[in-house]
Amino acid sequence: MGIKAYITGIEYYLPKKRRENEYNRLTKKTGIRALHISDKNETASDLAFKAAEKLLSGGIDKDEIGFLLFCTQSPDYYLPTTACILQDRLCLSTDCGALDFNLGCSGYVYGLSLAKGLIESGQVKKILLLTGETYSKYINEEDNAVKPLFGDAGTATIVEAVDTKIDGMSSFVLGTNGAGYGNLIVPIGGSKNNVLDTPVVEEVDTYGNRRLNSNLYMNGAAISDFALEVVPKTVDAILKKEKIGRNQVNYYVFHQANKFMLQFLQQKCELLDVPFWNDISEYGNTVSNSIPIALTDLMNTKPNMKMEKVMLLGFGVGLSWGGCIVNLSMKCKGI
Repeated sequence: MGIKAYITGIEYYLPKKRRENEYNRLTKKTGIRALHISDKNETASDLAFKAAEKLLSGGIDKDEIGFLLFCTQSPDYYLPTTACILQDRLCLSTDCGALDFNLGCSGYVYGLSLAKGLIESGQVKKILLLTGETYSKYINEEDNAVKPLFGDAGTATIVEAVDTKIDGMSSFVLGTNGAGYGNLIVPIGGSKNNVLDTPVVEEVDTYGNRRLNSNLYMNGAAISDFALEVVPKTVDAILKKEKIGRNQVNYYVFHQANKFMLQFLQQKCELLDVPFWNDISEYGNTVSNSIPIALTDLMNTKPNMKMEKVMLLGFGVGLSWGGCIVNLSMKCKGI
């Protein structure tokens, strides 16, 4: 026997404001019918807080939480760390460690890797992993290249120590190609291009989409090429580490970017004959939230399905990617 890290609960929260996409060629291709958009004064930490409240209301002892991890690219402030603010808002123990990590679509997998390391090295017994994003605040209303794609959300996951010889998380494969950082970026806002010193410039692309250099920019073709290059290799690497075949995975849950990309990746990865989650219609691309949202919906939709080997795989901004196998056989509180 030994200490293994297991996911024992997941919850998510969506902003109340729901915006329907105009039905056209793009939305038919992406499969995104609607998005949830945060209010003007609603932050990523607010969304994560509400997801955490839902999860913790299920009888979890807050004093047992030894660490809070918060994945966001929409922090409340440059400093202090938003995770510290959430520790106080959630009334967690002052003996609880807390940190933010800035990562996008691969962030949930990276968070699980961090949680596994903290638990299986004996540092803590229970971790609250939060994700929260409000990409809508970075998007220009006249930029239809990204406006119909990205929605806001927050999620909360409990990862805890279980005394067993069976892994709860395994075969992590993580990767980075920072050379492509400019393909998904908000150019103004950090120290490199300070908001006070950098002129705001409007750009109009060949399709008539308007954005400021303080808005989100995405090179969609480059991101698609990146995903098609790294995702199949990562699937193969995870299967090799786990020493299993494709058909031995109970379910495949990738970052929910859009319907078309997921269908293409499913084909490219030779996963057409295995259970593969592709349901983005009501959420859109929620960045680091997409995998935990998909897992929650999966568990609700198929409560009796065997979930001992579920492959998770995130990819996107950074450019960054990460995948692993998780065992969801523990009775999940909040699912």
